[in-house]
Amino acid sequence: MQFKSLNLDGRLQRAVAAAGFSEMTPIQQSAIPVGLEGRDIVGTAQTGTGKTAAFVLPMLQSLLTNPTKRKCVRALIVTPTRELAEQVHADVTKLARFTKIKSATVYGGVGMEPQTRALRRGVDIIVACPGRLLDHIGRGNADLRSVKMLVLDEADRMLDMGFLPDVRRIVSHLPAKRQTMLFSATFGRELNRLVGDVLRDPQRVAMGLVAPADTVEHRLCPVAREQKTDLLLQLLEGADTDSVLIFTRTKHRADRVARKMKRSGYSTTVLHSNRSQNQRQKALDGFRSGKYKMLVATDIAARGLDVKTISHVINYDIPNTADDYIHRIGRTGRAERTGDALTLVTADDGAVVRDIEKALGKQIPVHRL
Repeated sequence: MQFKSLNLDGRLQRAVAAAGFSEMTPIQQSAIPVGLEGRDIVGTAQTGTGKTAAFVLPMLQSLLTNPTKRKCVRALIVTPTRELAEQVHADVTKLARFTKIKSATVYGGVGMEPQTRALRRGVDIIVACPGRLLDHIGRGNADLRSVKMLVLDEADRMLDMGFLPDVRRIVSHLPAKRQTMLFSATFGRELNRLVGDVLRDPQRVAMGLVAPADTVEHRLCPVAREQKTDLLLQLLEGADTDSVLIFTRTKHRADRVARKMKRSGYSTTVLHSNRSQNQRQKALDGFRSGKYKMLVATDIAARGLDVKTISHVINYDIPNTADDYIHRIGRTGRAERTGDALTLVTADDGAVVRDIEKALGKQIPVHRL
């Protein structure tokens, strides 16, 4: 199904074409028509499936169809991380480029003042992380009484990070009459309770847990724990790589692996929650631009990181669950490109490997050097 078949404002169709979009992804086909009807939506979808456009286009269409005389916040998108907030904001800006709709990001780790100025100048859409948004609400900088549309993105991640009480507080500042869309890769009891409390008769758009693209080749690399870094370097020496994303389980290990990579001559940066917002933004920008070929990260980067040139995802440490594996591997093999997913496995990792193979529906071949 093509975007041009949608009954969108001409300015949005122009932006969609300028962004190079033609065919809709499954989540877009399912969610956009429902969103355009003004219905509440519960969407099961991962990052990398075109989910952002699935809520941004109905949001922009609604704002254009119902203009107001004065600038006020009419749409709110809540995300778990700063990186995802920046990425969603970039998509909003790209799709609203031929309109006068303005958006702003609100998240912690950076100064309040520039955000305060942007909010006071007037914006239509706020893309926010929960804690800092509540700060701005408390200081009177963010008036949400005119919000007509709320999006809760990666709600399972917000639950993991302990943000659900904050999300409920934010919702208490919004009008009861609004359209709400909630997206999550997984749903547990607590999230379903939030859905029942916050959404009205939602349409469920379930893609299931989307397995990594068929363009991804999965391999297991058996190794003794103390020899992981040596094997990693051997794998990189023999591989035809573009951008490489390397996942570790801990921040300390991410730093240690990144130092070893740099000493071995690879342009490498690191991303985890101990780094300042400025350092994280520089790492992401440098990785996207190609300044850094290697990004060593903890799972903070697994959701919301959108770099189209990632050719390899390497699990230096196997993830804790099959869901986490699918989120990590979803960073490669995107948009028709091919990708490689290599996982360094020790003798202790058998149970997780079996869970991952069950989720993939196939056995992962073993690659020995």
